[in-house]
Amino acid sequence: MTAEEPIDLTGFLTSFKHFMDTAAQVHVEESKGVFLSKLRNHFGTDPIHLPTVRETFEKADHPNLHLAVSGLLSGDGWVSQLLGCIVPHAHEGVKFSHLLTPHYGTEAKEGPVEYLNILLHDDRMQVCVNTGLYLAHDGNEPVALLISGPRDWHNTVDLEVMALDPARAEHILGTLRNSMRAHNVYRSHIVSLTLGNQGALDVHFHHLPEIHRDNIILPEGVLGRVERQTIGFSQLNERLKAAGRHIKRGLLLYGPPGTGKTLTAMYLAHQMQGRTTLLLTGRGVGLIERSCKMARLLQPATIILEDVDLIAEERTEQESGCNVLLFELLNQMDGLADDADILFLLTTNRPDILEPALAARPGRIDQAIEIPLPDRDCRRRLFDLYGQGLTLRLEHLPELIDQTEGVSAAFIRELMRKAALFSADESHDSEAIVVEDRHIDEALKELVFEGGELTKRLLGASRAF
Repeated sequence: MTAEEPIDLTGFLTSFKHFMDTAAQVHVEESKGVFLSKLRNHFGTDPIHLPTVRETFEKADHPNLHLAVSGLLSGDGWVSQLLGCIVPHAHEGVKFSHLLTPHYGTEAKEGPVEYLNILLHDDRMQVCVNTGLYLAHDGNEPVALLISGPRDWHNTVDLEVMALDPARAEHILGTLRNSMRAHNVYRSHIVSLTLGNQGALDVHFHHLPEIHRDNIILPEGVLGRVERQTIGFSQLNERLKAAGRHIKRGLLLYGPPGTGKTLTAMYLAHQMQGRTTLLLTGRGVGLIERSCKMARLLQPATIILEDVDLIAEERTEQESGCNVLLFELLNQMDGLADDADILFLLTTNRPDILEPALAARPGRIDQAIEIPLPDRDCRRRLFDLYGQGLTLRLEHLPELIDQTEGVSAAFIRELMRKAALFSADESHDSEAIVVEDRHIDEALKELVFEGGELTKRLLGASRAF
């Protein structure tokens, strides 16, 4: 504007009014909350009226959800921004409604993204978003994803998806669910379930010692039958399914304590690579339904339930609490489809009192295989196995093999360990451990005569001495 030009007072006032209106509008937007403004800019419309779809996941699925969301948003064409938020009373969980309207009279504020470290099977930490808002688009319609993870009073992982169209939000959730199933961090591993704080489901990884076939000492043909029903079945499952054969199966290993039922189960778990193995032990026995649900999701799967007689005794001999677990086990075994590639591997020391409804009906238990006390040949092989690493000078080994008729493999293992201990105690550290007959005699005396009946029962030798 030059000095000669007249002042356009009307135009100036109009411009000034526009400036003031814009400033007032910015102030109004800021007073309504930073997330309302960001979401309005992201969607190009008022987010208050946009549809949101919410899904709740188990705490144990936190790494699966994080990996699924990360995989989706790193795909071709996707652009995303991750924001942190500070919400009052966040221990109750965070929702879009908390970001868009005051919660307990206090507005949500932008802050750092909250992360949570979760240990995976290989002792690697997976860093997961615990509270965060993703603003994303793939070149088409924009979406917003709000993750709220577990905390003091909130034991689930919640995901809310906001989109212009509810079908778009449902499609995003469906894509994430498929990714979680396909890339589940628990698949093909050995795990067990327990209940944590506030009833949250915790999944624990197990690293069982690798058991070689040579370490399984059983009478001729027994291990072959076990392998045919388990390993062989797994290798042929597709051909059997195509032929219309049901591949859901149950195997019961029974026999006295210490004969190798648990060792055989551990051997099978390692041999059937690619199968998810769920161990039902201790407090996890009460999670039969959720373990079976996980097995269906991650099949092919194996469910190992040791000492099934503890929950499956004759119903007349049980307490009511055990009956609940028994009925749940039977219902789950019956409820699986025939083409579910799930193996129930059960063990018991007391087949005589096993619940007939479990043992007698095909489709629950298809085969029962006895794991017997070792015969003479097995006892000889067991002495060889547990004598490895020792120098054996046993002049009366044939007599010892005869003398130990009726003992379990566990007893022979402990006998050799105890004899090695006696030998090492009297020799120098640098010397090899030499086990002689007298060391065996001392070990037998301590285990059999001084150990008492309980020790003999625990080691499976009560029938022999």
